[in-house]
Amino acid sequence: MKMKKILAAVAAAAMLATCTACSADNGKIKIGISKMMTHDAMDRAENGFIDALNANGYDDTKVEIDAQNGQGETSNLNTIATQFVGDNVDLIFAIATPAAQAAQGQTTEIPIIGTAITDFADAGLVNSNDNPGTNVSGTTDMNPVKEQIDLMLKLVPDTKTVGFLYNSSEDNSVLQVGIAKEYVESLGLQWTEKTVSNTNEVQQATTSIVTECDAIYIPTDNIFASSMTTVYEVAVEAKMPVICGESGMVMSGGLATLGLDYYDLGYQAGLMAIRVLEGEDISKMPIEGASEFVYCINGDFAEAIGMTIPEDLQQYVTKAE
Repeated sequence: MKMKKILAAVAAAAMLATCTACSADNGKIKIGISKMMTHDAMDRAENGFIDALNANGYDDTKVEIDAQNGQGETSNLNTIATQFVGDNVDLIFAIATPAAQAAQGQTTEIPIIGTAITDFADAGLVNSNDNPGTNVSGTTDMNPVKEQIDLMLKLVPDTKTVGFLYNSSEDNSVLQVGIAKEYVESLGLQWTEKTVSNTNEVQQATTSIVTECDAIYIPTDNIFASSMTTVYEVAVEAKMPVICGESGMVMSGGLATLGLDYYDLGYQAGLMAIRVLEGEDISKMPIEGASEFVYCINGDFAEAIGMTIPEDLQQYVTKAE
């Protein structure tokens, strides 16, 4: 009888080894997706993540996905994280810093793959970006901030004062603007800023700053990413160029960027998730960044403010269909 128990235990261990992460109820791997809010960049990151899973054998026959949207509210993200822990999901995919922070606040055991996070270490999610040491890893959306400012100056060479618009409560935005301010100062230029705490303040902040600067820079900020149509209306009326942190923001109401593709970033995060599901230690997985950046120029915006795009950038001009 004792030998039978030993053999049974060995068999159970072997079955577990064939599926590192399997939910107990239906045998499927269960992944919880926590997205801070709905806007183009986050939606594309989510789609990229799911496509990476599907393309590598982790489709709906093997994986059960519970996708939740925090609607921009921290309390909602905390509730979502609590639910995922209660459901004993095998992995959490957190889109944006607040989503990852909420998830880690509820569990130090369930692996969390994050994306749309500028600096994991700065956000307190890992000990270091090279060696996380926690249950969190993922892909960073750190932008080539200095190169984006260079693009601004190429498009608007007479710029003397740069205006910054961002949410001062969003760690990612503060970090990017800090880099931009330092670079602008090193070039001998001036800067001014207006910050917001919610979407209702975007119009007033934009209306105010266009009277104080020659061009506007907006980082990959979630509040502004969901409010670019408002920015567009004010900026076009003032003939004010707007450089954004990523292409989705540009096509929603900005002029140009040299940025990353959030679909690719989400896809990259999906590949990292697969490695975790197959047994890799997430605490030893360095944070990964985008492999390349691309220009994106909104031709409709340029036309509306009467700007001529330099010949060498014409190939990157896109207009709405």
